[in-house]
Amino acid sequence: MLSDVTYESVSGTSVARDFVELPSQLYEHWLDQPEVLQKFATHARTGEAMPREMLDKVLAAATFDMGFQTVEYIASALVDLEFHDGEPPADPMAKQAEVLSSIGMPQAIRMRHATPQFAHVFSGDGYSSAYYSYMWSEVMDADAFAAFEEADGAFDAERAEALEEHILSTGGSRDPAELYTAFRGRLPGVEALLKGRRLAA
Repeated sequence: MLSDVTYESVSGTSVARDFVELPSQLYEHWLDQPEVLQKFATHARTGEAMPREMLDKVLAAATFDMGFQTVEYIASALVDLEFHDGEPPADPMAKQAEVLSSIGMPQAIRMRHATPQFAHVFSGDGYSSAYYSYMWSEVMDADAFAAFEEADGAFDAERAEALEEHILSTGGSRDPAELYTAFRGRLPGVEALLKGRRLAA
């Protein structure tokens, strides 16, 4: 909708796989903003906004078990990368066990997608060795939203204009690293993701 490029082949979502998720995942950060919730998180009969105490409980629950979720995801992403590093493994299950052992995978946690049903790995070149891109997109969206928080808050007009100019309107017309740096002033870091997942202060 905001695309402003010369060639349709690089417009809209015609971007790198990890970069395509940035806008949609970034928008999710506005869902828990009080200004938004006061309009939409309302009682079905009375129309009253959700009480702050209840809202705080809902927001706190969003990161419940996040350490577990992060480890199970990263384990699958690392196994995927190893499967595509060099020759395909003769015994995928043995390779999976080797990778999990090498990273010290806790016995209490399993991979999000174990090899026999890991469709992302075997469904073609689209996600082969690229399952990590979901997490990288989350690193970018958390860091991008932090730019708003560091400015004048979630609805900072200057940041919104920069987002439109450098991310939303440009598609795949330039290198994603160049576009992100133009928006943020630097490449993304993991700090905002870890803080958002409550894995760091």
